Amino acid sequence: MAISAKQVKELREMTGAGMMDAKKALTEVDGDIEAAIDWLRTKGLAKAAKKSGRTAAEGLVAVNVEAGKGVAVEVNSETDFVGKNAEFQEMVSGIATAALGVSDVVALAAADLNGKTVADTITDKIAKIGENMSLRRMSSLEGASVVSYVHNAAAPGMGKIGVLVALSGENEAFGKQVAMHIAAANPASLSEADLDPAVVEKERSVQIDIARESGKPEAVIEKMIVGRMKKFMSEVTLLNQAFVIDPDNTVEAAAKAAGVEITGYVRLEVGEGIEKKEEDFAAEVAKAVQG
Repeated sequence: MAISAKQVKELREMTGAGMMDAKKALTEVDGDIEAAIDWLRTKGLAKAAKKSGRTAAEGLVAVNVEAGKGVAVEVNSETDFVGKNAEFQEMVSGIATAALGVSDVVALAAADLNGKTVADTITDKIAKIGENMSLRRMSSLEGASVVSYVHNAAAPGMGKIGVLVALSGENEAFGKQVAMHIAAANPASLSEADLDPAVVEKERSVQIDIARESGKPEAVIEKMIVGRMKKFMSEVTLLNQAFVIDPDNTVEAAAKAAGVEITGYVRLEVGEGIEKKEEDFAAEVAKAVQG
């Protein structure tokens, strides 16, 4: 019996199974959707659907660099324990390799990984490991040279924070220092020109309100704001930050002394921006005891 793409799509939406698994299930039961669901359940391949609503805020960030291009990908799981799982790490490493050939996370989800799409590979791994997982983000960076760094590495090239730094020339040792600085300092942008104007305006407004509380004349307040905004820029923009390796110099000055220019960076941290559900374990146990 010929199995249509529509049937495969319907079964995948109902079970969360991978495309090839859904097609095989339908083939085995002559296209009967309900029987196909049972077939997938017996094979342990329909579990993913039940887990898709659970928060995945742990996991790993993996980085990969090749020929002046660097990529960083975030793959989430529900628990930190899975991030230490060798199978999960192998999958994340493969996804980071596949990312070198695409431009965004949508294309990455559809990219080939050992004969399956990345999306289907993740779905299969959900069924096998038993936790919800998701391909959350991908960022890429190009330059004359690109240096990578991973903080809290769980395995080579992957950990909790992944950083890429693009330089105008070759200086891997300096690039690694800058990447470590970025991991620790978490700048908001490369320079003042790259900073979101809304962020700048909000900070200026806050500083004006604070200055006016002092009761000083407007002319004095204007001078105060200039100084305070300069300090703000030195805190949030990479090139203006004090270099952690040499606090007496800015990152920009250190780059000049190293004979290179920093042309861009990427910093991804696992779970940033995801609202994690806080579990009250004691309350959960008490509720269970009470029936």
